[in-house]
Amino acid sequence: MGLWDYFIFTAISLVWIFICHRANATEECDLFSGSWVIDEAYPLYNSSGCPFIEREFSCQKNGRPDILYTKYRWKPLGCDLQRLNGVQMLERFRGKSIMFVGDSLSRNQWQSLTCMLHSSVPNANYIITRQGDVSTFTFTDYGVNVMLDRNVYLVDVVREPIGGVLKLDSIHGAKLWKGIDVLIFNTWHWWNRRGPTQPWDYIQVGNEIKMDMDRMLAFNEALTTWAAWVDASIDPTKTLVFFQGISPSHYNGTLWKEPRAKSCAGQQEPVTGLRFPGGLPPAVDVLKSVLRKIRKPVKLLDITLLSLLRKDGHPSIYGLGGPTAMDCSHWCLAGVPDTWNEILYNLIL
Repeated sequence: MGLWDYFIFTAISLVWIFICHRANATEECDLFSGSWVIDEAYPLYNSSGCPFIEREFSCQKNGRPDILYTKYRWKPLGCDLQRLNGVQMLERFRGKSIMFVGDSLSRNQWQSLTCMLHSSVPNANYIITRQGDVSTFTFTDYGVNVMLDRNVYLVDVVREPIGGVLKLDSIHGAKLWKGIDVLIFNTWHWWNRRGPTQPWDYIQVGNEIKMDMDRMLAFNEALTTWAAWVDASIDPTKTLVFFQGISPSHYNGTLWKEPRAKSCAGQQEPVTGLRFPGGLPPAVDVLKSVLRKIRKPVKLLDITLLSLLRKDGHPSIYGLGGPTAMDCSHWCLAGVPDTWNEILYNLIL
């Protein structure tokens, strides 16, 4: 082998080693394990410059005096998240549609993404429309629709002569999801509701109608129905499918080793460390068990742990209900859902 041949061979080998190293680093990097670090470049947008944030998420406008909670950036172990580039994302989905499907936590993430994109193109034209349970934010200059389908159980709740029936094996609402380019699903927040806030009177599984059943089993049944729809209906060459994961609440300080805290009120810093002392909600195991059985590709936005660490990120008394209410379930904007969308962005592009 001549000197020139040796040089070429060495150069190719080094390039190949570099490529393999980068590939392995990407494979080894877990976007969902890490810690929160202060970054003065955050928040990613000014909430006052996002006029369409709903009151329940607009903590600064509602009088929250501290702003440190807006300054945290999620730092995965072994890598960094690529900062969301709104122009790049709008160009990537020019003429396409992104739809969030789920409850008010989906609305939280939907509003976060629209604010992030709007802040990237503040002079771009947009319109917001609503038809039934579907809200659509359209960036008309790009032909991009960012949509929200309010569907809190994913399966159907039907009004019948006996009352409202939650049908665990019926998913006719899925007709709204056809032709969408990116789908981000979510359900859990409503599964343990009882009394006046429970929007159904009976549960139906097959031909059997019950007054009630174990809610975790019901959650599993509904997810299984949704999973069967994904396998039967999704064309992976045309549609990307994500599941938002389980967004946690913070109403019990014992879970983060602060037993005197009865809620998230007054919390101004995340939980330190890489683990949440109280562990993960049981619903996470149910969700992951169902996702493992799906044949079509579905990517889990495994946001539970990183969100559990953010006991400081909720509206508390600066939400929709004001001082008379305590919201430790939803998230302030700007805030934690922006990180969910940054991770979504990193997985898509």
